[in-house]
Amino acid sequence: MHSQSIDSLTLVPAPAIDSVSLRLKSVQKMEARWYNEAYNNSLYDTLIPVVSNDSYDAIYYPELPTDTLKKRLAILDAKTPFNIAYNPALESVIKRYLKSRKRSTETLINRSQYYFPMFEEVLDKHNLPLEIKYLAVVESALKPRAKSRVGATGLWQFMFATGKQYGLEVSSYVDERCDPLRSTNAAAKYLASLYKTFGDWDLALAAYNSGPGNVTKAIRRSGGYQNYWNIRPFLPSETAAYLPAFLATFYLFEYADAHGFQLEKNQLPIIATDTIHIKQMISLDQVAELTDTKIETLQHLNPSYKLDIIPVLDTKTYALRLPLTKIGDFVQNETQIYATAKAEFESREKPLPQFFEIDSKIRYKVKSGDYLGKIARKFRVRVSQIKKWNGLRTNDLKIGQRLTIYSRNPTAYSFNNSTTASKKTQKNSSKSTYLVKPGDSLWSISNKLTGISVQNLKEWNDIWDNHLKPGMTLIISN
Repeated sequence: MHSQSIDSLTLVPAPAIDSVSLRLKSVQKMEARWYNEAYNNSLYDTLIPVVSNDSYDAIYYPELPTDTLKKRLAILDAKTPFNIAYNPALESVIKRYLKSRKRSTETLINRSQYYFPMFEEVLDKHNLPLEIKYLAVVESALKPRAKSRVGATGLWQFMFATGKQYGLEVSSYVDERCDPLRSTNAAAKYLASLYKTFGDWDLALAAYNSGPGNVTKAIRRSGGYQNYWNIRPFLPSETAAYLPAFLATFYLFEYADAHGFQLEKNQLPIIATDTIHIKQMISLDQVAELTDTKIETLQHLNPSYKLDIIPVLDTKTYALRLPLTKIGDFVQNETQIYATAKAEFESREKPLPQFFEIDSKIRYKVKSGDYLGKIARKFRVRVSQIKKWNGLRTNDLKIGQRLTIYSRNPTAYSFNNSTTASKKTQKNSSKSTYLVKPGDSLWSISNKLTGISVQNLKEWNDIWDNHLKPGMTLIISN
């Protein structure tokens, strides 16, 4: 294999390098979009009005003749327990999606490559139709942290009470409605109970959206009909549009190739990840730094941890999902990782007021290759803090963008910046300095200097731990 790559470079050196570079750039762009979507709900926010739209006017879309659509729907109807008979309302929804939502549908199809294998495994375990996986597309646009205006949360949009009823924990640290596996198991149990009640999958889906009480009322008001299309006029308007949206999604995903949707190879398929049971409290930022994994990757894989912190309780064990390539690194260095995490948590036991003083405020200019996790590690802060300080709703950054950072490690930037260093020199001209020697510690230095404590040294030099390096210059107040 090694000799093959040498031969190929010998034959066509420039194109080979160019093609590799282009592929890498393409992967980086896709990763950036994927990570950005971890917290960006824009697609979910635009999907809800579309699903709720009960206008079924005829749509002109000659690329999909009605006869062709009827044949394809008949094929789908033959292989699923859902009723997919042709009707003008369904045709209108499908053509509206193709005409005005083709790009967003393509995004959803690509996003499904990560979630659908997971959904199918759970649905099969509960002996449910695998097509139910399309319900999560309609419910949440496959956003694990999607939240509706009434508080329904996660891929399967559980309300607080229903989530609790089906075993999903919601606490200050954890919201298992956002956990892909746990929420899918809960959704499967809930749907199985609804099917047992109504004996029809179309009605079970309607009940999942609006509650079994509304479906029962619609059946009574219709005169006892138990077919979705017959009771549809008596359902809430959102639920009336719900099943057509589900069936349209079903069709578009099944016939994606026929409609020219471009599929990308997912960089994080479920089979390329695994979980580790956590033994001590740890943050995703700490895991990112200690395993050299992007924080955005960890946030995507672990969406149920609300504060990006994995707690540890006597009554329950929580899991960390990692790329398969990082599992070995974590296991081999587990003791060191936990010790480092514990030490850092202890150092953050109480907030330090000088953290927000002007001396530690930095204006950082985003460079090529920067991402939030990398910048956070550089300045010893949290990704969530950078987003809060700068009003960022997503992880997306632009080259040249200015960020305000209250750094725990101002030397990482300010002392290497000539302008800032010049200002600090002027400001500190009235103060003496001390050059750190090998073997020095804050405690030993404070003992050498009369009337100066370790805390004084920390405050005057913006030091947040006890770590010193030989050659470092400390400011000593007069």
